[in-house]
Amino acid sequence: MALLLNTHFHFAVDSLRRNRGRTFLSALGIAIGVASIVLILSLTGGIDRLISTSSNKEYANLILVRPATSKSVTDNIIDELTSNNQYVKSNLTLDDVDTIKKVNTVSAVAPIAISNSAITIGDRIHQGIPIIATNADFQKIQSLHIKNGQFLDYSLRENVAVIGYNIAMNMFGGTEAITKTFNYNGQQFMVIGVLDEINDPINFNGVDLDNSILINIKFASTFESSIQIQQINVRTDTTDAVSSTVETIKKNLSESKRGDESFELITGETNLHPAGSLLSIVSSMLTLVASISLIVGGVGIMNIMLVSVSERTREIGIRKAVGASSGNILLQFLFESIILSILGSLMGFALGYVFAFLISLITPFAPHISWEILGITGAVSIIVGVIFGIYPAIKAASKDPITSLKFYR
Repeated sequence: MALLLNTHFHFAVDSLRRNRGRTFLSALGIAIGVASIVLILSLTGGIDRLISTSSNKEYANLILVRPATSKSVTDNIIDELTSNNQYVKSNLTLDDVDTIKKVNTVSAVAPIAISNSAITIGDRIHQGIPIIATNADFQKIQSLHIKNGQFLDYSLRENVAVIGYNIAMNMFGGTEAITKTFNYNGQQFMVIGVLDEINDPINFNGVDLDNSILINIKFASTFESSIQIQQINVRTDTTDAVSSTVETIKKNLSESKRGDESFELITGETNLHPAGSLLSIVSSMLTLVASISLIVGGVGIMNIMLVSVSERTREIGIRKAVGASSGNILLQFLFESIILSILGSLMGFALGYVFAFLISLITPFAPHISWEILGITGAVSIIVGVIFGIYPAIKAASKDPITSLKFYR
């Protein structure tokens, strides 16, 4: 049996070699489909790994308190991705922050109120800058490092700010921006600190800290009456204390709000930014669309194999006349189809990763290369080869040897 399969394999390879141009073009159809799938899977895998950094051991003892929402999962994802101020009806207050601080197992509490606003530096107005109103505990929870100056502190005057690395470079001329000032919402702020570069645009806070400005939330509440706390970050003393802390916070907040439980507590992997959920949906849809090109490539293989069967009718007759069975003929042509598909798959796999690498040069994430993707694309290519090669193979196997011997090209 092994000898027979080996013979079929060599016959198929010899036949494909005789028509190199046609073989290449047929394989190219499969290669384009496979390259599309590999490109999508590798890039989405890279993005997923970037998102996953927000749920590593460093944040295992993190609890997020957010306003509850009655929207569907999809609507909520879109809201969080399209607006940093998505909780316009937030019922979270600074009193809730004080309530959470009283829980024994809590080591740090940082409220977050985000608004995309305009700031004035000198005579220039900069639009759409994320202004994060928070407190000193935010540094501990987020594990932020300071490039220059210091972070927000309870002992400092209130109208001070800490700016992200990109804000310092692009708007203040460098990281030596300490004591420089800007105006926001009619108030003048002095820069007291510049964050070290983070390069983490996707995180559980839903904001790119490299391009944000942080101010004191208590001071912000004095001149911005409509300020909304979108989230309260809570860090527990230990990972083991997370479950009990969640229950205690729920109980205490419910009591302080007189039974109002329109809030939710999020822990573990669900701390990930909603982009993670949207990524899965988009990745599945794009992979489905890319699979259509595989079908087109498969049709191309079927067309070429039908042409090959027609051209080799006399060869089929001779083989049957000397003892080859219909099964032998079927396997020979099926092998050709599968080899074409595998060849296209290998070409597509290489092309996909080359394009993914080139794209990664201008994006903040690297493509994810894995044996799983190679295995998936290899299996898919074999399936495509069998599905679209079976009809030409059956047609070749069913030819009458006497009629075939009379065929002349």
